[in-house]
Amino acid sequence: MARFTLKVHPRARRSAFAGRLGDAWKLALAAPPVDGKANDECVRYIAEWAGVARSAVRIVSGATSRMKVVEIAGMDQAELDRRLMSADL
Repeated sequence: MARFTLKVHPRARRSAFAGRLGDAWKLALAAPPVDGKANDECVRYIAEWAGVARSAVRIVSGATSRMKVVEIAGMDQAELDRRLMSADL
């Protein structure tokens, strides 16, 4: 299981990683922070980016905050770190 910290920016033009902010990764989300839509988009985007099922992605903390800790089941930490570092940000 792999975990990482995100700083999300809702209501962006499109969902995409947008670099780093300290220890967190910035993620622009094309959804408003209303009725859980931003969280749903976060899970959808991370699952698609990681190549795993949506059910494998879970927001561990920060469901009502812009700072979130996300966990991906079925991926080890080394693989996640490698993908994040090689992502075109």
